Amino acid sequence: MLDITVKSFDELSTKELYELLQLRSEIFVVEQDCVYQDLDGKDQKALHIIGTKNNSIVAYTRIFKAGDYMAQACIGRVAVKDGERKHGYGIAIMKASIKAVEEQFGESSIALSAQTYLKRFYNSLGFQEKGGEYLEDGIPHVVMVRG
Repeated sequence: MLDITVKSFDELSTKELYELLQLRSEIFVVEQDCVYQDLDGKDQKALHIIGTKNNSIVAYTRIFKAGDYMAQACIGRVAVKDGERKHGYGIAIMKASIKAVEEQFGESSIALSAQTYLKRFYNSLGFQEKGGEYLEDGIPHVVMVRG
């Protein structure tokens, strides 16, 4: 069972911050073999959607209100620990993130920058492509919008 919490940067414990940064690094730097600056100075403005199982972070996103990252509200850094993906935690953390954007920010239109190979996953959650493919940190991406 995935327990999901929503926290501001200042509400994160040192342990939670370490674990979520470790998860992001495992996936976006090591697994995807991509050198990029994950610590981008935007975590302080974000709300952090944290999925825990057995007291360990296994799923995560960060969300922003309109204007804090993109022109509209957005979801980013969608991450699920490799061994936990088969449990549907990606869908669970995304649904919780969509709900948090709607409830915390009062926004119904949500954008994200999706890795191209995940388009069908995001389509299943109501996101549609907006514009063409582009490279971000050497990986093909596409902007997708819901609502």
